[in-house]
Amino acid sequence: MKLARLPARYAGILMPLVLSILMTFVVSGVSTVKMIGFHPDIISFWMPAWGISWLIAFPTLLGAIPVARRIVQAVTRPA
Repeated sequence: MKLARLPARYAGILMPLVLSILMTFVVSGVSTVKMIGFHPDIISFWMPAWGISWLIAFPTLLGAIPVARRIVQAVTRPA
């Protein structure tokens, strides 16, 4: 079975979506472990923390990526 692919025009929204999901998952997991250790119910603490983190990170990335792109272009030479 072949997976349907989205048109390239959605890349601008998909990149921050995927990036925010992955980064907040890892960072909230590390933070949760640091705060409570490897508790038997760690998932019940981690997932709400991840959800809140993602709600903040996704819209932040939508605004931050264009700014970061301009900064990188300003400090690097064209190929």
